[in-house]
Amino acid sequence: MRKLSLIAALAATPLALLSAAPASAQEADNDPGLEVSEERLRADMDTIVSFGTRHTLSSQTDPERGIGAAVDWALAEFGRIGDACGGCLEVLPVGRVVEPDGRRIPEPTLIRNAVAIQRGTERPNEVIIVQAHYDSRVTDPLNGVDDAPGANDDGSGSVMVLEASRILSQNEYPSTIIYALLTGEEQGLFGAGILADWVTEQGMTVKAVLNNDMIGNSCGSDGFCDPEHVRVFSEGLRADSTAELRARQRRFGGENDSPGRNLSRWLAGVAADYPDGMQVRQIWRTDRMGRGGDQIPFLDRGYPAVRVTVSVEDYEHQHQDLRVEDGITYGDTVDEIDFDYLTRSSVLNVRALDRLARAPMPPVLSANGAVRTDTSLEWDHVEGADYYVIARRRTDASTWLEDNRSFMHFDETPTGTNEPPVGTSIEYVDGRRADDWLFGIQACSADGACSPFATAVPGGAFYPLEVDSED
Repeated sequence: MRKLSLIAALAATPLALLSAAPASAQEADNDPGLEVSEERLRADMDTIVSFGTRHTLSSQTDPERGIGAAVDWALAEFGRIGDACGGCLEVLPVGRVVEPDGRRIPEPTLIRNAVAIQRGTERPNEVIIVQAHYDSRVTDPLNGVDDAPGANDDGSGSVMVLEASRILSQNEYPSTIIYALLTGEEQGLFGAGILADWVTEQGMTVKAVLNNDMIGNSCGSDGFCDPEHVRVFSEGLRADSTAELRARQRRFGGENDSPGRNLSRWLAGVAADYPDGMQVRQIWRTDRMGRGGDQIPFLDRGYPAVRVTVSVEDYEHQHQDLRVEDGITYGDTVDEIDFDYLTRSSVLNVRALDRLARAPMPPVLSANGAVRTDTSLEWDHVEGADYYVIARRRTDASTWLEDNRSFMHFDETPTGTNEPPVGTSIEYVDGRRADDWLFGIQACSADGACSPFATAVPGGAFYPLEVDSED
């Protein structure tokens, strides 16, 4: 395999290492987040809660009430959105019948997700998934009859997914975006598992999964309010880890550098680029204590995924029968939604999706620093990359610091060549000792959209372990 070496380039070709990355012209001139409409979010919410209940065990055939009517409407709405962009969305119900599980599926039940696919123009097999669960519930998880509006949990995420599809479908992107409204979440994450299996069967490469579950209220049960942040949950050790990988991580590190963790760091960085917008509070757990969400089936299969959710939870208005008890109103109703908060959460998602869909796939980075005073970094050139950002952080640091980054452009390579062929091995030597530093890499498009960092540690690549030959 051809190798492009930057060992001598550090001194011989100083232009190969720039002090700053070029600004993205598209982001400066066209911020898709500004197109998010609170009015449309409200209208979709009113429609969604009008189905009475969206419980997975509710009617599949009633044309006005229950999960069947709700999914039919969502599929039709995706179809209308696709018509507005000249048929750019492929709309399909991804689902199957789930057999009784002895817990929350008492009889064979159809789990049907509403999915819309916006195919990438250059790398259609490289996908970003934005999803929310569409089903709802009351106190009894097997009650598919009583009203369960599910406004925040998870009507809020669902209306965001619809709004994102309206906005982003007006543009073309190199990568594919999948918009998904999942069912069966409250019964055991079934819809997410079905979609994750389907994506695997299609042979798709998953760059990121943004699971939005409850993004519509800013105050908690204790009265504490935080309208400025969403929480982003990310796993530490990979769910698809092996005994061999864990042994290597014990020796060489990587406990805090899973793809999901680096996706969380990246999303916090997107938010920080807009100081007046919604900010991210990173939670370094897979999910909340004793609970779970639809990012987990994707993590189990080795895909980078995070959960985006409210900063503080209001337990009286989730998973509750509609009632007034001891002067307290219970139930997940529309009047409890903070639509300004929901709008700002949606803006963050749209900005992130736009950037992810333009960015290349993160490379697989390896580091060699054994018994030497510098570190050799090596990766294969990925499709769509115009330049790379090489970052360092101390082993006890939590983030990739701006002053520890270098930038490499292919039109300024030491050989004077233009962009090398995809798959060309690139070597870069950093003058720091590998024992004391962690190294990461981003791939960036010509318009300045950069991928999340992949870290040169065991398990740090953005691929399932059976795909990543390094692990």
